[in-house]
Amino acid sequence: MSLAHLPTPLERAGRLGEHLGIDDLWVKRDDLTGLALGGNKARKLELLLADALAQGADTLVTGGGPQSNHARITAAAAATAGLGCHLALAGPRPAHTDGNLLLDHLLGATLHFDGAIDYYDIERDIEQVAERLAAAGRRPYAIPVGGASVIGAAAYALAVDEVATQLATLDAAPFDWIVVADGSGGTQAGLLAGLGTTRTRVLGVDVGTRPDLDTAVPALAHATADHLGRPTDLGPTIVDHDHVGRAYGWATEGAVDAMRAAARTEGLILDPVYSAKAMHALTTHAREGSVTGRVLFWHTGGAPAMFAQEFERPLTR
Repeated sequence: MSLAHLPTPLERAGRLGEHLGIDDLWVKRDDLTGLALGGNKARKLELLLADALAQGADTLVTGGGPQSNHARITAAAAATAGLGCHLALAGPRPAHTDGNLLLDHLLGATLHFDGAIDYYDIERDIEQVAERLAAAGRRPYAIPVGGASVIGAAAYALAVDEVATQLATLDAAPFDWIVVADGSGGTQAGLLAGLGTTRTRVLGVDVGTRPDLDTAVPALAHATADHLGRPTDLGPTIVDHDHVGRAYGWATEGAVDAMRAAARTEGLILDPVYSAKAMHALTTHAREGSVTGRVLFWHTGGAPAMFAQEFERPLTR
């Protein structure tokens, strides 16, 4: 299924790199994938939607937080194929319908607030919603949080090939580091599966979504490489757990500072939940000297979340 505008741009960010002390900083603009205001999940949904249609599904079922980017793009993917969409979202129903939640409504998704609190509660709710739909005669296709399945992660192994083609066109050397936000872990796992044992290291920045990234990411990376027929001898799984802040969805002071720096040096808009925390971590590691050389920041999108009322105060202080 063709959903995303690919290839996404690969852009040099010289002013931001100078601010961070990185001589050669680039940004992979997966915030510009196009579908329903873009984001990294559009790549995954291309493969997941194709699999759902091959299985004869008439409804997509997934979940996440109330401001889930994955939920928003799943609703959009379902709309493009004429499928139903049910979203199992965490916590009680919010008082305000804003940000991604507003887009979920606009896209016609059915929302379920069953009180889930943590990652595996949401996974359970996704399965339960799918079971209720199946009992009612529907043909649901359940997608885990963040599309973090082998099929979803495979999209990012293919994205590695896309970057390699772009670098060849530029006659540029491979990157030393890729830095990416780590929610459910599927994007980092796919990148690891695509890179194999190349010199490029991937720093995944935990944003507080999933409690077991250190074991889940390498397991999914190996399963994805095996699924694609690629070597399963992969590089190390490196996860930064130091930039989560109070909890998932909490805009830390460092993340807000990173948003301002990206916006005021490159006109680059980050989101407070994922990409800003990843940029904050990159700032820390660059200044400590642990991430150096040619660096690629993989922008996963998510800008609609910043228009939720809860982020007004931290973003304007």
